[in-house]
Amino acid sequence: MTAPATRINTALPVRYRNRLMERAQEVNFPEGSRLFQEGDHADRFWILRSGTITLDIRVPGSFPAVIDRLGPGELVGWAWLFEPYVWHLGAEAMTPVRTHEFDAATVRIMMDADPAFGSAVGHWVGQVLAHRLQATRIRLLDLYAPHGSGS
Repeated sequence: MTAPATRINTALPVRYRNRLMERAQEVNFPEGSRLFQEGDHADRFWILRSGTITLDIRVPGSFPAVIDRLGPGELVGWAWLFEPYVWHLGAEAMTPVRTHEFDAATVRIMMDADPAFGSAVGHWVGQVLAHRLQATRIRLLDLYAPHGSGS
């Protein structure tokens, strides 16, 4: 699971979190649903309310490798913030999942209109991205390095 410092309740100041949540739509996914596939257009993102989602990466000739597991309060998706807005991983609901869903274009417009809000959201997404890249690196070392990651 993601480090507590990247969860929305601890990573995003209350005034910006409240502003972001004003744009949320409640969306639920049954167990086994794919939220997105690696390579698809990233036009939305989610914050988990309940349930578990796995992030995975395609592995040629094999099943996707699970990179991370996400739970309540965590951001699902960061590629919506960076052009060309394409998912770099896939995501699947491992349990029934309840989320807050956000339209990426709307949030990017809000970020551009209020630089302080944009900076806060950008820093939060950056923290999440850094954690996910580290988790991906460790998981791929565990899967493919001769002696694993050593952790």
